[in-house]
Amino acid sequence: MPVGSRLSVRLADFGSRSIITHVLMGIGFVGAVVSGLFIEGSLGVISMVAFINFTAGLWICQSIHSLGNAATDDDYNGVLMEVLNRVY
Repeated sequence: MPVGSRLSVRLADFGSRSIITHVLMGIGFVGAVVSGLFIEGSLGVISMVAFINFTAGLWICQSIHSLGNAATDDDYNGVLMEVLNRVY
């Protein structure tokens, strides 16, 4: 019997974590664009830079996570194939 909740067991799959990370990166990038376009002054610039840094940090984490997964025998082929496999 696995330790943890059902959600943590489902997130143990690399593809699920990858999809969640990519969704968070998308939200961060959209936040950067929205805050850069619609918030005026230095608050808008600071917000945009913070969202860009958050997105870049997630990108680096995902890259390191993908490199670590390459050493395993997992059949992960990237987030796009993961989404296509879940849709079809």
